[in-house]
Amino acid sequence: MTAEFQWLLKGRCYKLGHDVPHAGGVIPNWVIAGRHFEAKDIVPHLFAETDPGFHERCKPGDIIVAGRNFGMGPKMNGYIAMQALDLGLVCESMPFLAYRAAIGCGLRVMTDCVNVTGFCDTGDELEIDFRNGFFINHTRGLRREYPPVPDSLQEIIEVGGNTGWLKRWQENQQQAAEPATGRT
Repeated sequence: MTAEFQWLLKGRCYKLGHDVPHAGGVIPNWVIAGRHFEAKDIVPHLFAETDPGFHERCKPGDIIVAGRNFGMGPKMNGYIAMQALDLGLVCESMPFLAYRAAIGCGLRVMTDCVNVTGFCDTGDELEIDFRNGFFINHTRGLRREYPPVPDSLQEIIEVGGNTGWLKRWQENQQQAAEPATGRT
């Protein structure tokens, strides 16, 4: 876990519609088919077919707001890029496998946010508290409460996803296996 991790993001809204697929919507299919998993290789192609130039305009803390069925398809490439750019995701719904992939990459994500696309537009200044489920649109003066990231998943996100969690688990196992020093 890094000291810089924050559950509260403040940034610009990038609003997408309903039924944005992972392949062809979040990330081009050739990135997935080519098995690209390094953030540096994926970031330049994030939302290339949905919002060309996105990766050049976004800033850490910005929030993707999407409608129903976001990220259809059990791929993770786009979530790797979003996490690397320190973005957040708020959506009306997403398939279970897409949600699992996003959490596994360490992406802050709130789903089941009913009608969230009706409460913002691209460019609005948002503040999202993923741990407590608060959605604030400073541009419109709106505040909503949505289901927060479940407690059982927070640790995985805080340590950067599955890889970070496994690394920490391995370190704990190694520390537990080391002989105690200074005991008589």
